[in-house]
Amino acid sequence: MKPQLIVLLGPTGVGKTELSLSLAEFLHSPILNADSRQLFRDLPIGTAAPTQEQLLRVKHYFVGILNLTDYYSAAQYETDVLRLLPELYTQRHCALLSGGSMMYIDAVCKGIDDIPTVDQETRSVILEKYEKEGLSPLVSELRLLDPEYYAIADLKNPKRIIHALEICYMTGKPYSAFRLRQPKPRPFEILKIGLYREREELYARINNRVETMMDQGLLEEAQRVAAYRNTNALNTVGYKELFKYMDGTWTLDFAIEKIKQNTRIYSRKQMTWFRKDKSIHWFHPEQQDEIKKLIEEVTIR
Repeated sequence: MKPQLIVLLGPTGVGKTELSLSLAEFLHSPILNADSRQLFRDLPIGTAAPTQEQLLRVKHYFVGILNLTDYYSAAQYETDVLRLLPELYTQRHCALLSGGSMMYIDAVCKGIDDIPTVDQETRSVILEKYEKEGLSPLVSELRLLDPEYYAIADLKNPKRIIHALEICYMTGKPYSAFRLRQPKPRPFEILKIGLYREREELYARINNRVETMMDQGLLEEAQRVAAYRNTNALNTVGYKELFKYMDGTWTLDFAIEKIKQNTRIYSRKQMTWFRKDKSIHWFHPEQQDEIKKLIEEVTIR
């Protein structure tokens, strides 16, 4: 019987953290973090990273292991998790992976596709466009060339938009055509558990969480890391808005409202991505007993 990888996923703010701790104790498993921003140290508040108390309660992997200037990718995450799992499976039959970063979860469960390497000429063309015209025209072009990827892409992330257009230009095919077409075989079974809340409930939780983060010192955290604002690690909701406040472009109240709004938008993108995966078993976070029952049924089979 193959070992099991239990994947707990869902949109930001849905309540994965507390349930993941409970499930980890139930499974006698550590937690493999699948939130790409929690890999970076120095961002505990803005990424809602596990607290010291939670880290002591359950062992975590892939939390606070990177400097803000370090390069990391979904492909590297796939390699690192697949290297770790055999070691964990010598001690237990199940392992728990938990998070909301869609590409990181897919990298482990399905594998990273062999996307063509972009030639320097194509890269220079797109980069020159970006430098002369900015991001907005590139986003519009992506919408025409690859509407499928446009629907789920982080449209404020220049790196992602530029790379997708590079592939479109170089191959004459949509970037999405190269992404996760054929899942790679894995030496373990996968059970995906998705958490959901009704939109009003989720949005209220997101708004409250942003307020709590501000009370915990998110602004001060952003000020401490402001020197690294151009790194990919800080190209994320929470910090980008506060940097605009620090620049004098926005008031603090407006920046906070934009954090809430952009977090809600991101949660919708996460759900759009997750809903395409028909293998996910969906539960409300309060259905903990039902979730554990499903896990028992799957692991006993």
